[in-house]
Amino acid sequence: MPSRRDFLRAAAALAATQLLPLVPAQAQVPPKHPGQAPGFFRLQVGDVEVTALYDGAGLIRPEILHGAPPDRLAALMEDAGLDPKVGEPTAINAFLLNTGRNLILVDAGGGTALGPRAGLLPANLRASGYEPGQVDTVLLTHLHPDHVLGLTGPDGMPLFPNAVARPATAEADYWLNDERLASAPEQRKRSLLALRALAEAYSGLGKWKPFGPGEIPAEGLTAEPLPGHTPGHCGFRARSQGQGLLLFGDVIHSTAVQFALPEATIDYDTDQAKAKAARLALLARLARESTLVAGAHLPFPGLGRVRARGAGYAWLPTPYSAQRA
Repeated sequence: MPSRRDFLRAAAALAATQLLPLVPAQAQVPPKHPGQAPGFFRLQVGDVEVTALYDGAGLIRPEILHGAPPDRLAALMEDAGLDPKVGEPTAINAFLLNTGRNLILVDAGGGTALGPRAGLLPANLRASGYEPGQVDTVLLTHLHPDHVLGLTGPDGMPLFPNAVARPATAEADYWLNDERLASAPEQRKRSLLALRALAEAYSGLGKWKPFGPGEIPAEGLTAEPLPGHTPGHCGFRARSQGQGLLLFGDVIHSTAVQFALPEATIDYDTDQAKAKAARLALLARLARESTLVAGAHLPFPGLGRVRARGAGYAWLPTPYSAQRA
């Protein structure tokens, strides 16, 4: 028969086991899943389905911005929670419009030509439910590498073989003429030659078709000249059922600086005075109209509205919604 001492030992052991955490003996933490969700975002503008597509990212350092003392530019970045010594991350966005009659891509990203910081557009296009071969029109706000080199794949072949590629005539004339290539610095010639190669690839299919002033670049869309960033830089406006969207390309590069200080320009502007004038006029109009806009370098998905705030403006991004309409 157990003694009193044995009984007390057994009771103490039982009490100790009740204090142990209830964790399965063979429990394992699931492996982590690196990477991000596919970069697409959808909304409706009337009958037009708009899909924002993420191609990659860049970085805006305050030293390439102009129009205010460096400490003012740095302070604006700090106000946005950014370290001016690092710079402001900026997206490379493109936008797919399904009008019910056409599938139109506005800008094509930088493709593999920009290295690991870009080239995600084809995968994100597929993740959104579409294939490159279904795109019938590619409208180009301008011909900078991060907007156009994604038209072809690593093999130099058209990535959108069934699409007509359409820049403004003024833009094509500016970047594709022989004099510009001959006078370009060596570091610029590589991108100019790549631009020529892709224009020739689409021309070989009969699908490189610049549009002139006043011409409708695609059914249901109109072009809006916004010169300054480049000579033929333009936006595209879609309207449906009383709703509208302006895809304004590179009017804004730095969200932290150029809304609050719209007179600030950037090294990427071909004509900084004209770019500044175009931005000041456009932002004033967008704030009055509360127009939905899409920006190529605004934080993904780059869709939202502009509101006047003090001497400048505020960016009001479109919130995520699971509802399509």
